[in-house]
Amino acid sequence: MKVDTGLQLTGVRVMLVEDEGAISLLLETLLESLGCRVVGPASSLSQADKLAAEAEIDVALLDVNVGGERIYPVAEHLAARRVPIVFSTGYGTDGLDRRWHSTPVLVKPFSARQLETALRRVLKGS
Repeated sequence: MKVDTGLQLTGVRVMLVEDEGAISLLLETLLESLGCRVVGPASSLSQADKLAAEAEIDVALLDVNVGGERIYPVAEHLAARRVPIVFSTGYGTDGLDRRWHSTPVLVKPFSARQLETALRRVLKGS
């Protein structure tokens, strides 16, 4: 699926954390169609934590629930590095920890356009 890129996302390094294989593949494809470079993907908290600590990233797309665990420790590492975050979840914004209520959330299932808009929004703010 090709998405109109308007504001260039080409070369933007997006850390992807998603534990569902099919969703991860779809998100990789969508991100690549936007011109982004996928960092990861990580399918566990330990993999995500390692990327958060070591990888060069411009923005992170984080599944809130990874293997039954919340992604918040990884989000804390990224916030300390001032990496913008977009959460993805099937639970909606009500399922987010209070500390993260101001962080953009994509509710699954979301469209390519919603993903593109969320990435542009957080990158403009950084």
